[in-house]
Amino acid sequence: MSEYKNEAINEHLNASVTERETEKTELLSEVRYVINPRKTLSLAYFVYILLSLTFVSMFTFPKIYIQQQIYFKSRDIAKLKSEYDTLKEERRVISTSVESIKFQNQILDTLF
Repeated sequence: MSEYKNEAINEHLNASVTERETEKTELLSEVRYVINPRKTLSLAYFVYILLSLTFVSMFTFPKIYIQQQIYFKSRDIAKLKSEYDTLKEERRVISTSVESIKFQNQILDTLF
């Protein structure tokens, strides 16, 4: 009878040891996924990134284009303004020389 008890105890111990080992391996496999998760990219993540980049570029590129156009127009305006100032000054010089010539003509006409 004691042999049967010993065998039963041994079987029970072996069964509990195998249960513990399976629990340990299950826990270790779960811990592996927690500590070092799988690094796979799903299609949904790729689509999300693609849509995000599209959304950002929809607002960024027109802004850059508009700023560039404003810069070039302001350069053209500055160039035209400097030409306008130059022409205004030339007009003033020419009008004074015309007045001088008119005055000389009036004086010379009265003398002859």
